[in-house]
Amino acid sequence: MSARDPEKLKTKLLEFAKDFPFFNLVGFEVLDCGPGFSKCQIRLRPELHNPNGVLHGGVLATLIDAGITQAMLMTDEYQVIRDTKGAMSTVDLHIKYLRPISSGLAICESRVVHMGKRIVHAQAKVMSDEGKDLALGDASMI
Repeated sequence: MSARDPEKLKTKLLEFAKDFPFFNLVGFEVLDCGPGFSKCQIRLRPELHNPNGVLHGGVLATLIDAGITQAMLMTDEYQVIRDTKGAMSTVDLHIKYLRPISSGLAICESRVVHMGKRIVHAQAKVMSDEGKDLALGDASMI
């Protein structure tokens, strides 16, 4: 991030995430982020459970999608898109659900694995606060 102050950008992104209404609705928190990576979490609560009493799969998908987006936001490539009033959107999201969770934290670590001229490919892993794997995610963005 040669022409930009990465710490200032990180602070701005973390503050934005704290006040973003959708993130507040689902309890999404950004713990750390940098160019090409992020660590985010959701604290489980009963409203996020499915009828079986475990975290709804859509909440895990949201955690993965939003975590991957956070990993991309501090990259130089995204900043160029942002500066030219462009936008990026997830066009493909795959989730592999590994085990259910009903309490505690779902923690997502995401990383950008390829950033081309038009397509971004990223991966994420969601774990419980006990270190058990919950889900794997894979996304493409344009």
